Amino acid sequence: MIRTIVLWDCPGFNAIPAMQRFYLRYHGPEIVGRYRAWLRHSASYRVVPAPPDAASFGYYNYRLVEFWWDELPPTIGTCAFTPQHFVGRGQVRGTGVQIPPQPTDEFPIGWDWYPDQKTILRWFMIFKYPEGVPVEEGEKWYLNVHAKEVMKQPGLTKFFSYRALKPAGGLPGHRPPPPDAPQRPRRAPWIRVSEQWYEDFNGWRKSVIESPPKYTKPSWAKYDKYPFLEPNVDFVSTFLLELPDNDFLRDLRDFV
Repeated sequence: MIRTIVLWDCPGFNAIPAMQRFYLRYHGPEIVGRYRAWLRHSASYRVVPAPPDAASFGYYNYRLVEFWWDELPPTIGTCAFTPQHFVGRGQVRGTGVQIPPQPTDEFPIGWDWYPDQKTILRWFMIFKYPEGVPVEEGEKWYLNVHAKEVMKQPGLTKFFSYRALKPAGGLPGHRPPPPDAPQRPRRAPWIRVSEQWYEDFNGWRKSVIESPPKYTKPSWAKYDKYPFLEPNVDFVSTFLLELPDNDFLRDLRDFV
C-alpha cells in the first residue's frame, strides 16, 4: 500500500474561499471519479490557522490531502481536470510526496499516554536535504543527531517520521502543463515526512521558539536556523488536528 500526501497553499487568506469551492465542487469529485477503482481511502484536512511565528517554517495555509492506494494507477494519458480558474492559474502551490502507510521511524516518546489524556496539535513537515548533500549523509544527521535533540523539546508529546518512497511518475490528479508553458527547473525529490505533536500552540511555541533545546548544526547546512533546512525550498510544514474534515469516498459523488 502507498500513501500520497499533497499540501496546498493559497496566495493569501482571501483566496481560500475560492479554493474551497474549486476543491470540493470540482477537483475532489474529479479525482474520485477517475481513480476510485485504485483508491482504498481518500481524506482531506483543513489546516489549522497558525500564529505569525509559523510563517518562517514554510507554512502552507490551506489543506492537506491524502490518498491510500492498493497500487498507484497508471499515469499514461491525460484528463481535462477543471483548472484552478477561481483563484488564478499558477497562484496556488501544491507539494506532493509518496510515503509508506506506517512510519519508518518512531522515536520513543508518547507511548505512556492515551489520546483522551492530551489534546493533539500535529506539526506536519515535508523536507529534503540541500542540493549537493548526499541523502545518506543527511539521514545520518537527522536520525542519529537531530532527532535525539528534538526529543528534548519541553512541549513535545509524540514524534515519528516516514522515509519517502522513490517517485513513481506524476501524482494522480496532476494537470499537464500546456505545450507552450516554460520549462520549470527540476528539483530534487522530497526525502522525509515527519510529525511532531504538541498539546496546543503554547506547547509548540515553548518547544520551538521560547525554550528550544540546543541543536547541532550540520556541517553542510546552508540555513542557520532550526531546522537547518531552508523554508519553502528544502522544508515546508503545516498544522493539523486529529481528524480530517472530508472523507472523499464517502462524501463526494463521482464527477466524470
